[in-house]
Amino acid sequence: MENSIILIGVGGVVLGLVIGLIIAKTKEKNNASKIIKDAKKSAASLLKEAKSEGESIKKDKILQAKEKFIELKSEHEKVILSRDKKMAEAEKRTRDKESQTSQELSKNKKLNSDLENKVKDYNHRLDVLDKKQSEIDRLHKSQVQQLEVISSLSAEEAKEQLVQSLKGEAKNDAMAYIQGALEEAKLTAEQEAKKVIINTIQRIGTEEAVDNCVSVFNIESDDVKGRIIGREGRNIRAIEAATGVEIIVDDTPEAIILSCFDSVRREIARLSLHKLVTDGRIHPARIEEIVKKTKKQIEQEIIEVGKRTVIDLGIHNLHPELIKMVGRMKYRSSYGQNLLQHSREVAKLCGVMAAELGLSPKLAKRAGLLHDIGKVPDAETDMETPHAILGMQWAEKYGEKPDVCNAIGAHHDEIEMKSLLSPIIQVCDAISGARPGARRQVLDSYIQRLKDLEDIAFGFNGVKKAYAIQAGRELRVIVESEKVSDDKAADLSFNISQKIQTDMTYPGQVKITVIRETRAVNIAK
Repeated sequence: MENSIILIGVGGVVLGLVIGLIIAKTKEKNNASKIIKDAKKSAASLLKEAKSEGESIKKDKILQAKEKFIELKSEHEKVILSRDKKMAEAEKRTRDKESQTSQELSKNKKLNSDLENKVKDYNHRLDVLDKKQSEIDRLHKSQVQQLEVISSLSAEEAKEQLVQSLKGEAKNDAMAYIQGALEEAKLTAEQEAKKVIINTIQRIGTEEAVDNCVSVFNIESDDVKGRIIGREGRNIRAIEAATGVEIIVDDTPEAIILSCFDSVRREIARLSLHKLVTDGRIHPARIEEIVKKTKKQIEQEIIEVGKRTVIDLGIHNLHPELIKMVGRMKYRSSYGQNLLQHSREVAKLCGVMAAELGLSPKLAKRAGLLHDIGKVPDAETDMETPHAILGMQWAEKYGEKPDVCNAIGAHHDEIEMKSLLSPIIQVCDAISGARPGARRQVLDSYIQRLKDLEDIAFGFNGVKKAYAIQAGRELRVIVESEKVSDDKAADLSFNISQKIQTDMTYPGQVKITVIRETRAVNIAK
């Protein structure tokens, strides 16, 4: 009984569990179907939204594509229009060129036809002339035959007899004329020559040419002297080193003395000092800058002086290098006589004398102006060549006429005179140099001695600049610091002094100062 009750209880429990399980499965199935329905609804709504959004994006992209297409189409149309415009312009230019070409062709055809007509006319005239010439030759031959029959002589025999008779008569007449001319020339030559020379001298006004070795630079007050000297004399040393001019600052009121035998250097120093004093900035770097600019200014002034000189004398087509040499004469002297004034004077004298003798005054002026260009040497000049020969070589090099070149080379009898211009140049040169006060022999030898001093210094290796100052009592030598050391500078000074003692004759003593300078330069950017 108890067992059956237990079994019934167990069976009831099992049945309840089965029924509960079935009910749970049923609820779970219902929940799953509900979830699936909801998922399907949300999926359908999402698909609908995605479709609507895709349609909107599709419409936007289509609109953007249409706008881009319209923009590209407009740009393409602009390019096509521009290209069509260029093509139209090119076609217009082509049509214009074709029309010009057709016009030129028509002109050429017309010219060719005219030329052909002229050639035909010329050939016709040639034929006529040939016929006339043949007729003249025939008539001449017949006349000669008739004369031979009449005179019983051939044409060659008659010609020879006539020539012999004319030779004898001409020889007698020529001898008589030459004898008479010689006798007349002996009587009147000296008198006429003196007359021509005196008339020439009287017609040309002359001035005494005095050349100095010093220049005076005037200043407003003596305070400027201290600024020119500079601290411990550095400014005045820089000016002397850059120009090669000795600057003498003494007790002379409101004046500074510039001493140098080379007038170009003195002028550079004078103008440089004027610029420095006017500007007020006086220091070594500024001094070097001003001196360089002044040298360029002097070179330009030399060219201008040469141009003014040839214009004043009426000389044309002179080579630019010869014009430059004429300008450099302003800063040269010969025996104390300014070379440019001397050459101008000789040119005027030559022009007057040539006119008196019936020769070309222009050619004579040209030769007179250029006769002393050999005294204006450059760095490459052979100093052993006489200045007359050197001037002749330069004149030949720059295309002067043979008569002018011969007159330049022969005015000191270095070569033979081959034209009438040569003695005229020689005489006028002597007239210009022989008048009272024109020349000083002592000055020329003094200047030559200073030049010889500088040339000796330049003969040594490493010498950059050399200046003879203190009237030749001191020689300042500036050397290149890379090539000459301090020890070698002392040896160089000694060697130059020995060379001067051996090769030169001079009064007193010559002090040789060798300057070696080292500079360190950097640029801040």
